[in-house]
Amino acid sequence: MFGLKFGARRLAVEGEVVTARLNARLQPIDRGDYFEDPLDEALRELSLGAVTGGGTQLAEEPAGIAYCDLEIVVESASETTLQAIIARLEQLGAPKGSKLIIEATGAEIPFGRHEGLALYLNGTELPDDVYASCDVNHVILELDRLMGEKGKFKGHWEGSRDTGLYCYGPSFADMKAAIEPLLSDYPLCQKARVEQIA
Repeated sequence: MFGLKFGARRLAVEGEVVTARLNARLQPIDRGDYFEDPLDEALRELSLGAVTGGGTQLAEEPAGIAYCDLEIVVESASETTLQAIIARLEQLGAPKGSKLIIEATGAEIPFGRHEGLALYLNGTELPDDVYASCDVNHVILELDRLMGEKGKFKGHWEGSRDTGLYCYGPSFADMKAAIEPLLSDYPLCQKARVEQIA
């Protein structure tokens, strides 16, 4: 795993530091849209604290991204405050395998309800005419259309051999079943791999 983390906003807020480590493979912009900004808004509305930074941990291919961190400063890391953070992140679709880390004690609280599906499109072994005539954006639109309420495309990673498309929803099995027509019919999905990532 690479040691590089990128993307962060830093705000001066005093209090106790809590890190939400999300088992989600999201680019910084997606992390902000799906988790960072909505959580910050909720914490400020409840006068509990603020999200003061965030990072995305890179990983070796084909994953590309290992996880995301949100740095949170709260007035008090009380049970009520921690449960409020977890509840909001789960409402936002936090995947299984996520955890809240209390900096002062090192304690970790597991959370997350959603499961993750990675669709890896083969970027090197298909005929040239497939790459010329097909569009990854069509695949992304079809993922969302076919999954409907079962899941949502939330991020991607482009590696040297594969492009990973990351989807999250209540059930990996339901998401996988929903996208089977796309996998079997669309030429760009030939030799694609589907893996459970949360």
